[in-house]
Amino acid sequence: MRNHFDQKSRKRHIHLSLNEDLVRQARTMTNNLPGNVELLLTDFVKRKDQQHFNELRTLEATIATWNDFSRKFDSLADEHTTL
Repeated sequence: MRNHFDQKSRKRHIHLSLNEDLVRQARTMTNNLPGNVELLLTDFVKRKDQQHFNELRTLEATIATWNDFSRKFDSLADEHTTL
């Protein structure tokens, strides 16, 4: 899981289409809209990274449980095979 991003990385101009009224309201609340958008994007990336990490841990635990079950009881399909 990534814990951070390169804060020294250069800034890059991008084009975003945002709701005009929402931008107008946000500008009345901050003088640094790009900085606030970057903070929100940082939080979004961290949450998605954590979600992905948690999903991988769940998958690994599921695989380990299935492998343990399979070692103890063999495959459920073995008793139904025609081979």
